[in-house]
Amino acid sequence: MPDPRMPDPPMPDPPMPDRASDRYKWIALSNTTLGITMATIDASIVIIAMPAIFRGIHLNPVAPGNVSYLLWMIIGYLLVTAVLVVTLGRLGDIYGRVRIYNLGFVVFTAASIALSLDPLTGSPGARWLIGWRIVQAFGGAMLMANAAAILTDAFPARQRGMALGINQISAISGQLIGLLLGGLLAAWDWRAVFWVNVPIGVFGTVWAYRSLHEIATTRRARIDWVGNTTFALGAGLLLVAITYGIQPYGGHPTGWTSPFVLGGIAAGIALLVAFCVLETKIAEPMFRMSLFRIRAFAAGNVASLLGAIARGGLQFMLIIWLQGIWLPLHGYDFTDTPLWAGIYLVPLAAGFLAAGPVSGYLSDRYGQRLFASTGLLVTAAAFTGLLFLPVDFPYLAFALLIFCAGAGSGLFASPNTSAIMSSVPASYRGAASGMRATFQNSGMSLSIGIFFSLMIAGLASTLPRTLGSGLRAQGVPAALAAHLASLPPVSTLFASFLGINPIRNLLARSGELSRLPARNVAALTGKQYFPHLISGPFHHGLVIVFSAAIAMSVAGALVSLTRGRQFYYDAPGTGEALAGSAPQAPSGNYAAQPAAAGRAATPGPAPSDQGGGGDLA
Repeated sequence: MPDPRMPDPPMPDPPMPDRASDRYKWIALSNTTLGITMATIDASIVIIAMPAIFRGIHLNPVAPGNVSYLLWMIIGYLLVTAVLVVTLGRLGDIYGRVRIYNLGFVVFTAASIALSLDPLTGSPGARWLIGWRIVQAFGGAMLMANAAAILTDAFPARQRGMALGINQISAISGQLIGLLLGGLLAAWDWRAVFWVNVPIGVFGTVWAYRSLHEIATTRRARIDWVGNTTFALGAGLLLVAITYGIQPYGGHPTGWTSPFVLGGIAAGIALLVAFCVLETKIAEPMFRMSLFRIRAFAAGNVASLLGAIARGGLQFMLIIWLQGIWLPLHGYDFTDTPLWAGIYLVPLAAGFLAAGPVSGYLSDRYGQRLFASTGLLVTAAAFTGLLFLPVDFPYLAFALLIFCAGAGSGLFASPNTSAIMSSVPASYRGAASGMRATFQNSGMSLSIGIFFSLMIAGLASTLPRTLGSGLRAQGVPAALAAHLASLPPVSTLFASFLGINPIRNLLARSGELSRLPARNVAALTGKQYFPHLISGPFHHGLVIVFSAAIAMSVAGALVSLTRGRQFYYDAPGTGEALAGSAPQAPSGNYAAQPAAAGRAATPGPAPSDQGGGGDLA
């Protein structure tokens, strides 16, 4: 009896004529790059546009009780894509990757129209936006889950690194382009942040339906409802609990002692453990746990998770650093800082775009392990450099360091994605693409909870004393100064993140600004006062955050080194390396000869000292 936990031997993909195949692969690359860029731009575009969006619906995002709207506008999109990409990738394997991908364009575009037409204001308006953002994320997850699988099907092994590199770098740089685009569009009209997707979405939808077609053979199978439900509940509970862990609870600056947060984390982890066990018992599982026995697949996904957490922390901390401190110190008004923060972060995106395609091309020739591991180490070195910058830094040094951080992530992303997608059977590339995207999107979601919590913890230990003495020095009554200083620093942090003058925001609620002398009011609400006040506490928190990011980047590099040498898994009969269901392998193990890029290898058991990507982890 065959073991139902092992992948079935894949059917050979139908051959395509050389000329048609050569033309089609570039069409597939162009369309999927457009789709992925659009989906990832929208993951970040609202971050910069948030002040304009909330002004447009007449809601103060940092007022008590409204912080949850702010968090869900940011995290809701990431949460849905993290939870659903595996399921949608698996559906692509069953019903057709192109079919699910094309439907994603339709859903994403329709949700963008609904977002731009928000007819409500206040809390109902915020809930409308959050609800349709979740629908939009559903469409984005369809695109993300199947784009890499479509490219892996279309490109030969010797060019996959280049193709997936371009696609993956477009995805990562899209998150940074969204920061700049959000600032530019929000300065005109907050609805334009969502309008911009409509013409792109309509064009991409028509183009996809007319040009893309199925190459891989689909295989009808039952949908794993048990696995889908368990995974969605477990991942959803865990990420929601982490989201609420950022918010204050009782007298604590964060909610990590809240029974709801602790219970959600415990229940989420328990459900995910149950999910992993159940998936080994089901004949047609959603999550192919047996794929993790392929070393290149397992190591690549773990490294991707660690790299995504570190990268997410970098993105959010740099925004706060620029908007809350550096830009006001250099004469920029708080209301203008979101736009200029996006502009000053351009070197980060430039690093991605410069290194990604080059890394993908070279890794096709020389192997993925060297470039992926080096990329994470370069990122760690850039974090170390940022750690030693003064808070009021010289911009040239800052730009060089964030360019290196972007280049490091670009060096890592292309070969890592290629190694993951090339190491699995062709019939499971949709599921593998979804699993890869889950690790990456979960890392981004986790980074928000981890790094915001670390920053808040760092601020909570130093900000109250600094803030209290600074307010008293400007004539604020001692009792009010002590009260404001004792408030959880999350509102101050988010105000900086949104380009809102934090001191004005704190004092406006008490009415004290109307009673203070004009000279003191001008000092308290000016561009220099708050940045100077928070520089010390912020740097203390920054040391904690960047130290954690360095540790994760180095850990990711070490994991990446364990992936083995370059390895491809293609259907039997293609003449390339085979791993997976080799019946002659001892003890039923996956085994294969490691194959150099563009060169065939003879199928058969691998010697134990070769370290090929298809060896058991």
